[in-house]
Amino acid sequence: MKRLILGLLAVATVACLSAESVYDFKVKNAQGKEVALSEYKGKVLLIVNTATRCGFTPQYNELEALYEKYAKEGLAILDFPCNQFGEQAPGTIQEIQSYCSINFNIQFPQFDKIEVNGKNASPLYVYLKSQKNFEGFDLNDKMGKLLDNMLRKQDPEYDKNSDIKWNFTKFLVSKDGRVVKRYEPTEKVSVIEADIQKELGK
Repeated sequence: MKRLILGLLAVATVACLSAESVYDFKVKNAQGKEVALSEYKGKVLLIVNTATRCGFTPQYNELEALYEKYAKEGLAILDFPCNQFGEQAPGTIQEIQSYCSINFNIQFPQFDKIEVNGKNASPLYVYLKSQKNFEGFDLNDKMGKLLDNMLRKQDPEYDKNSDIKWNFTKFLVSKDGRVVKRYEPTEKVSVIEADIQKELGK
């Protein structure tokens, strides 16, 4: 049985890594229905794993501001709540949606809760991580240094793999479905906005 499970995992991983773009994946929306990411062809995507009880949760304000500013020009923000980091995304997806609506007036789509690391990681995230590795936190940033210290105590070689390290990691995807950049949660929104503008052709 164990061999069968490992075999299936290996097949799933190969399938993820052989994908040509994010358009090859399907995800579940907040109502549990499958959504093909091919529906977003032609748009610039910012894909984010989020949490509602994190020090970075106020970034929802920045994300919503980006969405309101560029949605009509072709930007879509895809929000995937994840409870793997400090259990900071508790509750059901409906509770998370309600919280984000009340506190941040979120207008961009929020999808079902997922895992981004480990054996149950979303195939989409397996693919995203295969395209853009972790390149380290900005150690000149207070939160970047804090995260580095905390994670290095748990695993001295935490930075040697492409796993998602914390909430609000972001991936920028071009209009043709290629993963262009990965941003750690400490990255300034001004940097992300400049890259979004470039992908939108501004």
